[in-house]
Amino acid sequence: MTSAQIAAALPATAVTTLDGLPFPKIASGKVREIFDLGDALLLAATDRLSAFDVILPDGIPGKGIVLTQLSNWWFAQTTALLPNHLLPDQPGEFARRGLTDRDLQLRSMIVKKLRPLTIECVVRGYLVGSGWSSYQKTGDVCGIQLPAGLRQADRLPVPLFTPTTKAPKGQHDEPINDAQGAATVGPALYEKVKATSLALYQLGHDRAAQAGMILADTKFEFGTDAAGKLYLIDEVLTPDSSRYWPADSYAPGQSPPSYDKQFVRDHLLAIKWNQQPPAPRLPADVIRRTQEKYLAALKNLLG
Repeated sequence: MTSAQIAAALPATAVTTLDGLPFPKIASGKVREIFDLGDALLLAATDRLSAFDVILPDGIPGKGIVLTQLSNWWFAQTTALLPNHLLPDQPGEFARRGLTDRDLQLRSMIVKKLRPLTIECVVRGYLVGSGWSSYQKTGDVCGIQLPAGLRQADRLPVPLFTPTTKAPKGQHDEPINDAQGAATVGPALYEKVKATSLALYQLGHDRAAQAGMILADTKFEFGTDAAGKLYLIDEVLTPDSSRYWPADSYAPGQSPPSYDKQFVRDHLLAIKWNQQPPAPRLPADVIRRTQEKYLAALKNLLG
């Protein structure tokens, strides 16, 4: 699908729940619902939006469709580096299982049953966010010492692999070092996901540059099958899992504007919400402008 076709397919109101499917729901995350199809899984992305680890009462119409279609596009771009969890014939899989609703199809993937790794694989190419906060205090990011004198949003000398734990729902992921990562998933597998994550980031960074964007940082997730073969899973290089900046307004020394929900975070900070449930409702203008940012990233990448 083209970005224009995807944009035209977005619903007028946010889809924040997915009920009535004839399959057992086995998990519900901040955005995705996971259903057991027996021989596979159905991953369906809602339009839910979270900020500061709290799900907001208002979603962003069509956000789940944008995330799914962009992930599908990136999965196709990255197969030379690593296989992914998608079953090969998605339209055929939808038809075989009686999933005829077009909106559901656009926000869903039918995927292999794999065992997710118990670490999240973060790659940082620029000094921003929690990395910038850490650097100001200690001169390092996740225990990796950096040169003195770097500014906010500076490009790092080399991209950094800074994995985290996968915290239970409602808790925060915690950074881990190479030794802890190797102890968690095994040394050989850890080295493979580290090298693959860095290669995926470089591919994403180069492709984003062609689209007039900077990929500042991103998060990957991996899983293994019964034979131990590694796969790329979940979502990949979306505005929910990545920080994209417009290249034409990038300037070190400040936090650049981004194609993600930072606009929502800034609004919530401005109204001095205490970051505890229940979250406040979002104004219509904030919802609209956030949707525009997700669509802009999609259009830039897909053309």
